[in-house]
Amino acid sequence: MSDLRLPHDRPLRVLFVCTGNICRSPTAEAVARRQFDEAGLAAQVEFDSAGMQGHHVGEAPDPRTRDAAARRGYDLSPLRARRLEQEDFHRFDLLLAMDRGHLMQMRRVCPEGLHDRVDLFMTFAQDAVAAEVPDPYYGGESGFELVLDLCEAAVAGLRERLMEAVARRGV
Repeated sequence: MSDLRLPHDRPLRVLFVCTGNICRSPTAEAVARRQFDEAGLAAQVEFDSAGMQGHHVGEAPDPRTRDAAARRGYDLSPLRARRLEQEDFHRFDLLLAMDRGHLMQMRRVCPEGLHDRVDLFMTFAQDAVAAEVPDPYYGGESGFELVLDLCEAAVAGLRERLMEAVARRGV
């Protein structure tokens, strides 16, 4: 993805997308909210998350996800799963897929002319140990910790890119 293009009249809108919106994407959303808040950039960006499938719509994140996040000080309790909608491609400036499968699905349903908004989340991680955020749902506790590690790394890179864009714009 090239340089971030910031909207002139509103915050940048970022959507994190995984399978059911109960593990990876809500983790990324919570990490992003806190990192951007701590960096004094909360007014510059809005975050949300969604799933490719609607099996968990309205549910809270997986208890294992919430527990792992809580151990690092992230509160996922207000979040509820929702499904990716066609309107999201118009509403969000960046739609970030957790893995290549999601990326392919998102590109297939993305409206013409908006494909540049869709990317792989881990492309923002500097010195990434993985190209994708693996689904921890069927694994053990270590998988949820890895998701947090990867989300923290990718969000840090996204934060740096936003700070560069803000500096270029002179805000």
